[in-house]
Amino acid sequence: MDVRLQRVSKSFGSNQVLKGVDLVLPDRHFVTLLGPSGCGKTTLLRMIAGLEKVTGGDIYFGPRRVNDLAPGDRNIAMVFQNYALYPNMDVERNIGYGLRVRGTPRPQIRARVEPVAKVLEIFHLLARKPRALSGGQRQRVALGRAMVRKPDIFLMDEPLSNLDAKLRVTMRSELKRFHLDLETTSVYVTHDQLEAMTMSDLIAVMNEGEVQQFATPEEVYNRPRNLFVAGFIGSPPMNFARGTLLRAGEPALEIAGHRYTLPPEFRGAIGATSGNELVLGVRPQDVTLVPAGTPGAIAGRVWMVELLGSEKLVDVEIGPKQRIVAEIRADAKVAINDDVSLRFDAARIHLFDPSSGEALRRAAG
Repeated sequence: MDVRLQRVSKSFGSNQVLKGVDLVLPDRHFVTLLGPSGCGKTTLLRMIAGLEKVTGGDIYFGPRRVNDLAPGDRNIAMVFQNYALYPNMDVERNIGYGLRVRGTPRPQIRARVEPVAKVLEIFHLLARKPRALSGGQRQRVALGRAMVRKPDIFLMDEPLSNLDAKLRVTMRSELKRFHLDLETTSVYVTHDQLEAMTMSDLIAVMNEGEVQQFATPEEVYNRPRNLFVAGFIGSPPMNFARGTLLRAGEPALEIAGHRYTLPPEFRGAIGATSGNELVLGVRPQDVTLVPAGTPGAIAGRVWMVELLGSEKLVDVEIGPKQRIVAEIRADAKVAINDDVSLRFDAARIHLFDPSSGEALRRAAG
């Protein structure tokens, strides 16, 4: 079932948390609401669930407007950050609790709980209480309780945040697999962009109560709509360098005293800007270290080197308080205070209008 949000807003007193959100979450897609703390993503999820009232706008499940529908009548299932398990109930009763309160006969509850427990590999834990379970096992119990409901919409509010790093990696793939098995619409809230990139069909990047971009993971990574999305998506984060156009309409920038020639596909977009300054964005993976003095490259001095394992992050100072990070192979020979030059992959650079923050698009090739 698809979920449609039309000009949805939410205010707590004079504090407007959501500002006219328009989104269509397609049926059977895994959609992530991604953004920093305080951006409104959890509030939006709770409004979809019916746990928060809508201040303005409308929410539809398929053709049905659900603004005034109670949470219990929406056929949704929700997994919370703290799992919300009942400590006095064993795993079997926790998983089947939602069915029991709806008056489902005990044999039917057992018939629904057992296959879900087997899929989640917690069948052998059905008689245990939550206190006897690990964090990952408690997570599976919370998922099981949602899965036995056979909901139209599956809502998850940062369900992996309390797990250790290794278990989070494992649970990411398992959650995606569960979504495919459930054949339902899943809405997932996180501030972790790696979770969003690896699990989602679509990502809504949010900031300050507004959706900055709604697209596939590939689209938000490769074609960020604005400076916020570009800086929020990607690890390590995108480099930004403010530059001045050397001549109006010409594709060349002066960056920290260096001339950088822009790809010609940007000529039309540059001509449409109101000022003579632009922000160039390039990801560390698209920066190459070349020998000092290489023609057409930007000269600099190595400020810091960080070993990540199979890669190194090399922080190069190209001007006063202006540094560019390059991600290179771990076996590359480079040291602090080395003189080097930087070359950007021309096909992978981004340009932004500093006043609006909006990306400038290349001409179609």
